[in-house]
Amino acid sequence: MSFASDVETEVKRIFRQSWEKTKAITVPDASSIALERNDAKEMEDGTVLYADLSGSTNMVQTKSATFAAEVYRAYLYSAAQIIKNEGGVVTAYDGDRVMAVFLGTGPNTSAGRCALKINAAVAQVINPAIDSQYGAGRYAVKQVVGVDRSSLLVARTGVRGDNDLVWVGRAANYAAKLTEIARDDASFITGEVFDRLHDSAKYKSGTTTLMWHERKWTQMNDMRIYSSNWTWGL
Repeated sequence: MSFASDVETEVKRIFRQSWEKTKAITVPDASSIALERNDAKEMEDGTVLYADLSGSTNMVQTKSATFAAEVYRAYLYSAAQIIKNEGGVVTAYDGDRVMAVFLGTGPNTSAGRCALKINAAVAQVINPAIDSQYGAGRYAVKQVVGVDRSSLLVARTGVRGDNDLVWVGRAANYAAKLTEIARDDASFITGEVFDRLHDSAKYKSGTTTLMWHERKWTQMNDMRIYSSNWTWGL
């Protein structure tokens, strides 16, 4: 059988074969999902977080490769540690951003608080470290975190020896797209996430001061979203 025939046969099989779906209450790993057939894990309610460096293309073009690599490492390390500390599971790294999924008790509050903590890490840890090492004003890291919730379907894609999980559902797409909104704030969540936040993640501690501002997401038919530039201490 030729190479072209192999590809055609497999593509036809993918579209023809029925799906085997099982419920998941924890974040699945690749070993729990079959690659050779249409197999998937279903989650009725998952919260997805994307943390994304802003202006990384310009940084790579104007700064040394080693400096850019240091920024990538510092940011992704800090974001991943905060995600894990908040009970989230890192599911993918993609260049200058990281994706995570939160399940279980209070996943929206954990993810929303996580976004504010990542903002704190940049403002209070990463940028001061850059100033200390290279001099004030050398470079200021900027970033955006997006959070949404929805049902999720998780499948395994690729070929044997070179494959990964694909997360299918609104939250996986919207969380990533929220990081592309051109605003000064560093954290963006959908209205559905905001409605599920515990008050401790909505209001400044001991006050009635709301840490989130309601917005209209014009690219998504004026969908209700919220943004914040507040920080949450590590």
